[in-house]
Amino acid sequence: MGKLAAGLAAAAAAAACAVAGVVVGRRVRIRRKWKRVVGVLRELEEACETPVGRLRQVVDAMAVEMHAGLASEGGSKLKMLLTFVDHLPTGSEIGTYYALDLGGTNFRVLRVQLGGRRSSILSQDVERQPIPRHLMTSTSEDLFDFIASTLKQFVEKEESGSEPSSVRARELGLTFSFPVKQLSIRSGILMKWTKGFAIEDMVGKEVVGLLEAALVRSGLDMPVAVLVNDTVGTLALGHYDDADTVAAVIIGTGTNACYLERADAIIKCQGLLTTSGCMVVNMEWGNFWSSHLPRTSYDIDLDLESPNPNDQGFEKMISGMYLGDIVRRVIIRMSQDSDIFGPVSSRLSIPFILQYVTYLHRNLGWTRS
Repeated sequence: MGKLAAGLAAAAAAAACAVAGVVVGRRVRIRRKWKRVVGVLRELEEACETPVGRLRQVVDAMAVEMHAGLASEGGSKLKMLLTFVDHLPTGSEIGTYYALDLGGTNFRVLRVQLGGRRSSILSQDVERQPIPRHLMTSTSEDLFDFIASTLKQFVEKEESGSEPSSVRARELGLTFSFPVKQLSIRSGILMKWTKGFAIEDMVGKEVVGLLEAALVRSGLDMPVAVLVNDTVGTLALGHYDDADTVAAVIIGTGTNACYLERADAIIKCQGLLTTSGCMVVNMEWGNFWSSHLPRTSYDIDLDLESPNPNDQGFEKMISGMYLGDIVRRVIIRMSQDSDIFGPVSSRLSIPFILQYVTYLHRNLGWTRS
């Protein structure tokens, strides 16, 4: 009996040792896998480092490109476009203003009432409308007739209870966030479409004239007073709130910046006359590039596989349209070096799949369940 008990104890001990060995071995393997994952992340972190010295080099490189872009057309990766905006809001504006924002697959109509004191917005009404997909490849007349009809309905709804005197003079500000060669404060020629639009008959046409013709067809008396892109609009709002604001940056689907420049510093337009002595310059800095930027192997691969390689290099490193795909590439690299996450979904092989998920979450209200 004693020998049997001893045998059972020995067997139990052996089994326990075997189980412990399996557990320890599994933990060792998991640690090795995690070590490889951490190694990938550490490598990425080191490649993305931006010490102060490097940042100063990037600043110096951008300053050189800015001066070159102000000196001549095509002399720099930065276009440094004139906006013909030489005055910004002072905060003393009074009255009701309308704005139309067209910059993607949705457009917004805005009605705001200003009270004449800085940051004094008495009321604000916004309506957001998706653009039917077929209109993105239809004709300019179809697109602007749809926008004009929506704007007219919005105006009639908002002004249904207003006194006639308060709605006598109406002007519209147009934010049009596509590549435009600005001709004046209220006119510009569409250079090309982006963001899924492909309305061929509109390229090379003057944007404001097409919109105003549609407004006339709809029976809405509302001339366009100003044409800007979203970066300039952001600067105008910032200056309305704080008179010291002289620059604005957009980091969204894409990225851009604008700032207030002295007119005499815009050498490519000698003799440019402004009543303020300044003009807002649209940098179009998404195309900026410098060897001092912390470009990783993931950035290089993304650029090579993008529809526009060697173009918009800065934008591809920092904007929302591309960051999701950088993350996707890092996850794939980690899964190749270690199976710590188990089988990786085949959907991760689809370029920009994470960007599309972000789009659905933002625009359709999808949430994690």
